[in-house]
Amino acid sequence: MEGDTISRMMGSGVQMDGKILQTFEKSFVQVQNILDHNRLLINEINQNHESKIPDNLGRNVGLIRELNNNVRRVAHLYVDLSNNFSKSMEASSEGDSSEGRGNRRIRPA
Repeated sequence: MEGDTISRMMGSGVQMDGKILQTFEKSFVQVQNILDHNRLLINEINQNHESKIPDNLGRNVGLIRELNNNVRRVAHLYVDLSNNFSKSMEASSEGDSSEGRGNRRIRPA
């Protein structure tokens, strides 16, 4: 299902290797899982803050650290996704240009 979404985003003119799509899908799933967890962390942080109970406020320190680490992980995943996407597009365009060479006609001078 998510692979279908990626295919739609890429458009019909671009073909990608199944392994590359699996890698993208895996990364997007990881990102989504982290973001879902962050939503829970933020809700807990807000509840603790509103309660104004000292123990809960102290717990927020650890929760905010975890949230920051998760944001850092998401940023790294997006960097990796971007790099992988660029590499796959370069490889794809190199494959297209090498295929085209065999089909060129040589014009007499």
